[in-house]
Amino acid sequence: MKKYICIPCGYIYDPAIGDPDNGIASGTAFADLPADWLCPICFVGKDEFEPAKD
Repeated sequence: MKKYICIPCGYIYDPAIGDPDNGIASGTAFADLPADWLCPICFVGKDEFEPAKD
């Protein structure tokens, strides 16, 4: 699964890790995150993320 990076702050969402502090289990693809999920660092929405370049 692809990682996604937050454009404003650089946080990388890694599906292998998920976002356990916010109830997102490991193995959750970025596309499967809830529509109201926010970056845990700067609190922007999913529309502020882009696929990370590996």
